[in-house]
Amino acid sequence: MKAFLIIGMGSFGHHLCRSFEKQDCEIMIVDQKQENLEDMLPYVTSAKIGDCTNPDVLRSFDVSSFDACFVCMGTNFQNSLQITSLLKEMGAKKVYSKADEDIQAKFLVRNGADEVIYPEKNGADRVAVRASSDNIFDCIEISDGFYIMEIQPLLEWIGKTISELDFRKRYHMNIMATKIGEQIYPMPRVDYTFHAEEHLMVLGHIDDIRKVIK
Repeated sequence: MKAFLIIGMGSFGHHLCRSFEKQDCEIMIVDQKQENLEDMLPYVTSAKIGDCTNPDVLRSFDVSSFDACFVCMGTNFQNSLQITSLLKEMGAKKVYSKADEDIQAKFLVRNGADEVIYPEKNGADRVAVRASSDNIFDCIEISDGFYIMEIQPLLEWIGKTISELDFRKRYHMNIMATKIGEQIYPMPRVDYTFHAEEHLMVLGHIDDIRKVIK
């Protein structure tokens, strides 16, 4: 069971906490305001009220004992920078810091962040990709320009197998799973035959995927 420290219990901190709880993780949450912690108490191992820009407060948490620390501050970016730097100085194994803009990300990395999280930007990108095409039903960006997308099979694919279409070579995509209704079937074999009522979970560059769905 992994253990995580979440500093800053705004909207993103709340969502992150609930997601970790579903994964049966140990969670400590920290915020300066008690009211930001109260509704999360059923989901966490411990909750602390404190100002994490104070080094003595952070030291009391033994930050090196956590698998990762998350800095989820809201509007005070200076505090995010300071806390990120202090966490690394105190031996945090991995620090994830929330940013709203690219310039913030650059400063966070310079101050020790191992990874920068863009919750609003990533959410906006995901909605934009889905809304820009009637043939995209869901998407997850896994790296710059590369996505896992849920799409409909083309009419010319129906009744043919992955091998017959030489799918990967012809379309520069991998099929990660098929989906019928809410049921997902991972890693179809090369002799799998496409059906009209299904969706496909494909992995590829967004330019290659868009060529197909057009």
